[in-house]
Amino acid sequence: MEKKVVIELQNVKRYFQVGSETVKALRGVSFKIYEGEFVTIMGTSGSGKSTLLNQLGCLDTPTSGEYFLDGVPVSSMSKTQRAHLRNTKIGFVFQNYNLLAKTTALENVELPLMYNNKYNARQRREAAIKALQAVGLGDRMEHKSNQMSGGQMQRVAIARALVNEPAVLLADEATGNLDTRTSFEMLVLFQELYRQGHTIIFVTHNPEIAEYASRNINLRDGKIREDTINTNIKSAAEALAAMPIPQDE
Repeated sequence: MEKKVVIELQNVKRYFQVGSETVKALRGVSFKIYEGEFVTIMGTSGSGKSTLLNQLGCLDTPTSGEYFLDGVPVSSMSKTQRAHLRNTKIGFVFQNYNLLAKTTALENVELPLMYNNKYNARQRREAAIKALQAVGLGDRMEHKSNQMSGGQMQRVAIARALVNEPAVLLADEATGNLDTRTSFEMLVLFQELYRQGHTIIFVTHNPEIAEYASRNINLRDGKIREDTINTNIKSAAEALAAMPIPQDE
């Protein structure tokens, strides 16, 4: 049985006018991402990585070319239609968590469902509890952001991204603000989600993360330089288990 295509880019170009100069951020990018893949998108600063992330996240439209998200062509959509597609099809995980400070973990995770008229208050709460349990925070639901560690906040952010049951989880440098040990705890979680069948796109400049994903797309100067399948996926859980336990000073 053929796998379902969740994301397809067809010769996507994105040019920006900066003064009299045209900046060619993406110079014809094409790829398909299938359901259940864990893909890292890598590239140094200026490679077009952020521009591509904005395309994938429906935050921007191509200058030319087409982007299909779960079979829906995005470029002809209005801003409102794109926002609706983004809210229902994509779960975002950011480097700086983007949580509301004075609200509990549960309230933060319920937030995306406020815009989803398929959920009433009870269903919202149930879905948020389930998502928090899935990321190992069942005992932290009433904690506020300022009572949590960076790793816990990122777990809340991942639960919030999952709560809508999106077609794709889009992570932007999701381990960028975390220490090595906590980063690997997050990678264990992402690998767990991958094993459960979630489609994950992880945008990063850290080449090490590619070893834990199923596929790696490398960008340079707005073009894909490499698109490789990882036949030997490393276990983040094993790497974490092998790490020395930090001794408190």
